[in-house]
Amino acid sequence: MYKYSDFDAAFVAERNRQFRAQVGRRVSGALTEDEFKPLRLMNGLYLQLHAYMLRVAVPYGTLNGTQMRQFAHIADTWDKGYGHFTTRQNIQFNWPTLSDVPDILDALADVQMHAIQTSGNTIRNVTADHFAGAAADEIADPRPVAELIRQWSTDHPEFQFMPRKFKIAITGSENDRAVIKAHDIGIRIVEQDEELGFEVIVGGGLGRTPMIGKTLVSFLPREYLLPYLEAVVSVWNEIGRRDNKYKARIKITVHEYGIDAIRNLVAERFAETKQEFSGVDTSYLAQFEDAFSEPVYSNRPVDVYDLAYSNDPVFRSWADTNLTAHRAEGYAIATISLKAHGQTPGDATAEQMRVMASLAERFGHDELRVSHAQNIILPHVHVADLPQIHAELSQVGLATANIGLISDIIACPGMDYCALATARSIPIAQEIATRFDELKLEHDIGHLQIKISGCINACGHHHVAHIGILGLDRAGVESYQITLGGDATESATIGERAGPGFSAAKIVPAIERLVLAYLDLRQTDDETFLETYRRLGLTRFKAALYPEVKAHAA
Repeated sequence: MYKYSDFDAAFVAERNRQFRAQVGRRVSGALTEDEFKPLRLMNGLYLQLHAYMLRVAVPYGTLNGTQMRQFAHIADTWDKGYGHFTTRQNIQFNWPTLSDVPDILDALADVQMHAIQTSGNTIRNVTADHFAGAAADEIADPRPVAELIRQWSTDHPEFQFMPRKFKIAITGSENDRAVIKAHDIGIRIVEQDEELGFEVIVGGGLGRTPMIGKTLVSFLPREYLLPYLEAVVSVWNEIGRRDNKYKARIKITVHEYGIDAIRNLVAERFAETKQEFSGVDTSYLAQFEDAFSEPVYSNRPVDVYDLAYSNDPVFRSWADTNLTAHRAEGYAIATISLKAHGQTPGDATAEQMRVMASLAERFGHDELRVSHAQNIILPHVHVADLPQIHAELSQVGLATANIGLISDIIACPGMDYCALATARSIPIAQEIATRFDELKLEHDIGHLQIKISGCINACGHHHVAHIGILGLDRAGVESYQITLGGDATESATIGERAGPGFSAAKIVPAIERLVLAYLDLRQTDDETFLETYRRLGLTRFKAALYPEVKAHAA
């Protein structure tokens, strides 16, 4: 992992000192809320429905046991004993008192973390494949590149007051686990003639106008990455719309100008920016690659794993569902579900965070990951340790065997917390997970992604869900629209709206009808919901959602 330099530590400490003084002036009344707002947003502090919320960056989703344990300490000391992991690989604390926030930021700095640029019209936390550095299908680890982009974009003087926020994601695999096509810029490490480079995708995004990103350049040599990114962002910063915040994102700029025109403008600017970079960025990248070297793997017998897998059906179910192939023989990637049936997706208690920290330190080369699906990953675990890991996870409610299944739901905080929300998300997710646990069907259903957003800003990624749910306010009543056929992978697709919305009381029965129809319609047990939907289209599923329409037509 990357470790702070003296400059990094001094920079964060000075930012914290400045913000402590700003908070003091707000508490004393010397600053009004309007005057304080841009200052707090620069430091990741939001004002939600009931309290302030602090969003902490977990750069490219990577952290160690000490950092996770510090999250637990913060949750216990200054919050309500839990934290919420988000689709941007961050953690949010929902209940801090304003006067305590400077102490929280200092506690984060103690473990080389901060909340800078987790809000505002800046380049946000750079996200990455949560299996980076471990996945068997990976061309190269994207995290050194993500760190390079993070350092370039942090406090960049030209990019602090852009038309809107800007999000970058990167993957090192052909199999997209970072949703790169739904970001302002998506980057994929590719290989051409035995040389590594980058495919750069631009103009993706969700929200009220969802769009899939388009390829700006199919192969960019490694040494040109930062000057090229500088060209892309500076072009948008100049021509992006500032008259209407709903049309300010780069996806709208790409749509209005066209990808060819954007490509030409970027090429003109790139001719200038590549002369401005001295090559120091490539030397830094080499340093970061050294910081992310592979752990030293052990070669041990796997008899303990084989025995547990053969004799313990609960462990076997967890292993079949929550483990992913690792690049090293004898190792696995273990995903820890934060989606126990009936619980809030993405929430972890302080006790659970301490357990995960301990497991990482003892069994996982002191490394953890946050996924955009709001789960936690142990990326490097020897299979011989998995029975013990599973046993300890079971003791704190973290051993749910549901990764990729219908109860592994992505959900935004919704109207329980968010001032922008128009409907609740969390209770709907809880009810769906509980219902299908009661039916004992989710393992028979197989891979199915449900994602729920509590407003059109789409923080729950509902547009790219197999089954997406969007909560809206209709004359003071919650109404939930369903979209079908979305996809967040390398074949990214925006889902189709199925029809009129459902009330809070009727949305779970509607999802049940939909899924039962899928079980009847699939050709084999291995045909996934998305495959079935792509084969048949919307009509057959719409009939299941709205049986009264079919009955009326008859």
